[in-house]
Amino acid sequence: MQETDIHGYARQLMETHGPQAIAKAAQRAVECAAQGKPDQARDWRHVEEALKMMRGPHQS
Repeated sequence: MQETDIHGYARQLMETHGPQAIAKAAQRAVECAAQGKPDQARDWRHVEEALKMMRGPHQS
């Protein structure tokens, strides 16, 4: 997945799920890994990191 796609998914998740978006991305990464889809799991981890950057510092 390209960087622009990752940030697009991150924005959509943030708009839809608000503060829970990071947990949703992490959950999808775990699900993909469990299903034997390591490439998709990696993409979801990148989305999770993008969401953390969007959140900004000192927020949990």
